[in-house]
Amino acid sequence: MIVRTLITATVLAMWLGASPPAAIAQSDEFVNGQVTKIDESAGKITIRHGPLKKFDMNENMTMVFRAGKSAMLKAVKPGDRVRFVPDRINGQFTVTKIEKVK
Repeated sequence: MIVRTLITATVLAMWLGASPPAAIAQSDEFVNGQVTKIDESAGKITIRHGPLKKFDMNENMTMVFRAGKSAMLKAVKPGDRVRFVPDRINGQFTVTKIEKVK
């Protein structure tokens, strides 16, 4: 009975336009990159990175992202290799998580 309810709820959510559970899990996919610039006063970070598949960007490129939290801008510096999670928040590309790669 529980399985039937979960399946029904998932189908209904998809029919109403909600993301299925697998799509939600993809939102935390890390992308490898290298920090090229930090602009603390603007709250932005520039990262050279690989493809951003969840945005259908299949090429390597350099982009300016808004920092989700100002502390992120102090945790890394230009030249650092990083793993980060990009998202689109209020129409702006934003880094929601970032960590140095050793």
